[in-house]
Amino acid sequence: MEFTVQTHKDAYNLEALVKEIGQDLLVAVWGGDKPHIGAVAVAQPRPSLRDTDTISATASVFCFLGHKEDLIAKEASERIASALNTDVVLTAGVHWDDIDEAGIACVMENSRELVEMIIERISKKASK
Repeated sequence: MEFTVQTHKDAYNLEALVKEIGQDLLVAVWGGDKPHIGAVAVAQPRPSLRDTDTISATASVFCFLGHKEDLIAKEASERIASALNTDVVLTAGVHWDDIDEAGIACVMENSRELVEMIIERISKKASK
C-alpha cells in the first residue's frame, strides 16, 4: 500500500507520502516553499512504561545541521508507531521564509492532523 495525504488549511499545509514495506512504514512529510529532508526519525513500538497493557513508542532522531524538524519527526513517528504497533521511519522537511511563532504552532497542528489521517487510513485498511 502506498498513498499520500495532505492538510487543507489556509496556510502552512503539509503533505505526506506513506509506503508500507512489509509490516513497517516509511513516511515522508514535507511542506512549504522549500520541501526537503531536515530530520529523520526511527520509531519502534513497545509496552508503555506507565501501563504495560498499552503500546507506546520510542524514537531516535537525526536532524541535519541547521534544521529544526526534529520535533515533528519524533512526535509523528512515535504516534504512528504506537497507534499502529509497527516500526516507522519518518522524514520531515518543511520551510517557510520568515515564519513566526503562530506559524510554527500551525505547522505543528497540521503535523498532528496529518498523522491522524495516516493512522485512520491504515486502520481502515486493516479492519477490512
